[in-house]
Amino acid sequence: MKKAKIYKPNKTAMQSGLGKINKWVLEFKTKDPTINPLMGWESSSDTYSELKLEFATKELAITYAKKNKIDFEIIEPKKRKVVKKSYAENFLN
Repeated sequence: MKKAKIYKPNKTAMQSGLGKINKWVLEFKTKDPTINPLMGWESSSDTYSELKLEFATKELAITYAKKNKIDFEIIEPKKRKVVKKSYAENFLN
């Protein structure tokens, strides 16, 4: 049975805005990861580990997983704590 995780990816450190982070990703968990003896890289014979599916909503991702009989785990995103700052505070202290 295939196992997957459904999550909303975090924004990268290279982004300052929140524009392209409102998608949900279904990513399959890797079975049997092994170390390649030649290069020392981690490899696997499981081709599902290379697959990432993007969905507009969490419900669409869950529906897809149930329809295709995929065991899944949902990882909810953490809430961002916004600290309001102003430029003038740099000079007041």
